[in-house]
Amino acid sequence: MAMNLSEIVIDGDTPGAVWRFPVFRFKGSASGAPSVYIQAALHAGELPGTALLHILLQKLVEAETQGLIRGDITIVPHANPIGLSQQHFGEIQGRFDLGSRTNFNREFPLISLSNRENLLDGLESQNAVDQLKRQLLHMALGADLMLDLHCDDESLQYAYIDPVFWPEAADLAEAMAMDAVFLSDGESTAFEEAVGHAFKATSPAAETLPGRLAVTVELRGLADVGVETARRDADGLYRFLVMRGVLAGEAGVRHGFTGAVSTLDQVEVIRAPEAGAVFFHRTIGDRVKAGDLLATVITRPGLAEGDQPIHAPQDGLIVTRASRRYVRRNGNLMKIACTNPSARTRPPGTLED
Repeated sequence: MAMNLSEIVIDGDTPGAVWRFPVFRFKGSASGAPSVYIQAALHAGELPGTALLHILLQKLVEAETQGLIRGDITIVPHANPIGLSQQHFGEIQGRFDLGSRTNFNREFPLISLSNRENLLDGLESQNAVDQLKRQLLHMALGADLMLDLHCDDESLQYAYIDPVFWPEAADLAEAMAMDAVFLSDGESTAFEEAVGHAFKATSPAAETLPGRLAVTVELRGLADVGVETARRDADGLYRFLVMRGVLAGEAGVRHGFTGAVSTLDQVEVIRAPEAGAVFFHRTIGDRVKAGDLLATVITRPGLAEGDQPIHAPQDGLIVTRASRRYVRRNGNLMKIACTNPSARTRPPGTLED
């Protein structure tokens, strides 16, 4: 059976406005093989995942001709046409819906798998963003494995994974050559955690859910969109699908995941004490020691006494860094993966809005 290309239509909230996005589906040949749903660019301007899926789809078309597709595969290369259209003076505003001021990756319905079909009930009465969210979640909950592809600002490759899927998901971290894994707490309404919530609701007492996966993959930084990078990431994701039996083939020699693993409470989110221009003294991929100088915020240009040095609170690996060189008070500058809990109190849920 050939790849199926369909289109989901989202009715806009004003006369004449309609949103469309394509969905690619491959039918698996083996009953019992795991199914997978993969989407990219839920935050519309985050395009490394879209580039990856562009290459992966070409590889899957070839795999289909060779009869290598064992499990059902659903792919949405760009999951947010609404956000993509939100441009303000040439800058894509794809993280938040400008109408509701809601993060496109928050406020997904937290339901059980048994209520999946209810997501589409009364869809025509929902606003456009909720139509989008319900359609995406409905597709994802029809699969065993869900990968939501995002990116950070300047960043290494890392993932957010609920502990219920770890360490089984180390195969993904290995295949994608990730540098770090953040073990999320399941306390938000982000897409990954809404899917995980439904999976966990099937076995509330289970400490692990073998054969299931809901993960947010952070594909480096916003500017990391290029053909060689996309090919390398597509190769890694293809290898993961072979590892999980979605595709037939040889996964090659397994070396295991050797990157950093931190709970969210062990991630130091470095913030600016005051607003100003930023000198960074360390970059992503650096391993730092407690007390190392990370950055200097220039709060009073021309007056050295206004400089605010920022030091590492503990040893760790710099995973992300802000790309802009002006920061507001309390703005995020870095995330550092550590082995000890941060002294900073963190509310449950995501590290950022």
